[in-house]
Amino acid sequence: MLLSKKNTPYVSVLSILVLLTAACQEDVAVPKPRAYPRVDYPAKAYKPFDAGYCNFTFEQPVYATIEHDTTFFHGAAPNACWFNLDVAALNAKVYFTYNKIGNRKDFDKYVQDAYEMTNEHNVKASYIAELPIERPADHVYGVVFNVDGPVASAYQFFLSDSTHNFVRGALYFNTKARPDSLAPVLDFMKKDINRIVQTLKWRS
Repeated sequence: MLLSKKNTPYVSVLSILVLLTAACQEDVAVPKPRAYPRVDYPAKAYKPFDAGYCNFTFEQPVYATIEHDTTFFHGAAPNACWFNLDVAALNAKVYFTYNKIGNRKDFDKYVQDAYEMTNEHNVKASYIAELPIERPADHVYGVVFNVDGPVASAYQFFLSDSTHNFVRGALYFNTKARPDSLAPVLDFMKKDINRIVQTLKWRS
């Protein structure tokens, strides 16, 4: 239907009011998608860890270097087989400690120490999941601890033959980044630690 000239002023005023109302409306905030810092991940590949000062071997990432740790709190390390697996490209290190088992009391103490060191994170941890490791053919038994939350070490483990050897490892990042930002890097490193746990064997 055509509008008469008499209605034209009213239409113009109505149009102006609509435009003014639209201009006064506040912008609705739209949450931005979560972004992670760009990380160049090395290609997954492994080689044997064959340090002569340790009584075991495993498959280590080719992009990791071994730091032989000979000191402990400004003194000598309790055992020659103390070392760090350094992944400099990701600011990550896996700290290894080794102890010789002399008797059942020693074994129980080392297991208790491993649990206590993991439980130190309970204050900040959302939960701690335990994954039992049992590889009877290689006499390898232990536990992998997956610690969720803003903790210093989110992935730890211990392995033993329960009679002679006991080794413990803990993953740390040399950064203060938030846990959600580290999540992709943590997942990458978990795969490497799982490879270590799956391939560790004692030397005869």
